[in-house]
Amino acid sequence: MKSLAILFSLLFLFSTGLLYGQSNMEPKTNDEPELSLITDTPEEGFQVAIQLARKGVTSTQPDRDVLFMLRDVYAKDPDALIASSQVTAIHFQTIAAANNYWHDVNQPESDQ
Repeated sequence: MKSLAILFSLLFLFSTGLLYGQSNMEPKTNDEPELSLITDTPEEGFQVAIQLARKGVTSTQPDRDVLFMLRDVYAKDPDALIASSQVTAIHFQTIAAANNYWHDVNQPESDQ
């Protein structure tokens, strides 16, 4: 439980901007393609879920130096790894629902 408290404390500090310096922040660019919740397959949907989870982390902590410094901490913490898996799973649930659990694969093609 102590590691969960640390994780939530770090997330709070990230979100409030108290943990990272402004000097290493990179400006946001619109060069990245926009993500869509609509995908052709569950596998594509899972990849989008992973991308969303990663974007959440890098949006919350745009300072790459701090991000990589903390990676060694959470990479060895089972509670932090489970929490990150939960974030991906929640994104995947949203994507699956948006895709009507993959376009009603149980219905014949004529009904779709």
